[in-house]
Amino acid sequence: QVQLVESGGGLVQPGGSLRLSCAASRSIFSLVSMGWHRQTPGKQRELVASITSGGNANYSDSVKGRFTISRDNTKNTVNLQMNNVEPRDTAVYYCKSVHRLLTRLYESWGQGTQVTVSA
Repeated sequence: QVQLVESGGGLVQPGGSLRLSCAASRSIFSLVSMGWHRQTPGKQRELVASITSGGNANYSDSVKGRFTISRDNTKNTVNLQMNNVEPRDTAVYYCKSVHRLLTRLYESWGQGTQVTVSA
């Protein structure tokens, strides 16, 4: 099990920037992947961005070119730099990790952090 704690959410104006961080309770070096998902009321949780242990990043079409995911193996953190945010980015953002134990994959989730984009 991996404990994940998100931080950095808050209120930001359209066109502004915000940086989310996710701190893991153990080394992230060997984790299969880490990522950020978001959810709004009444909708399913959706992938925002993910990054593999090898550093390969994947983004949803709605955030490509605006958001950047990065990982710091020395600090056991994964960050999401959000630039040029839009009202549609308003959501609760969750950090997720995937780790392998023997032949199975396991997911862990953080508690979420609220991001509100509004003038």
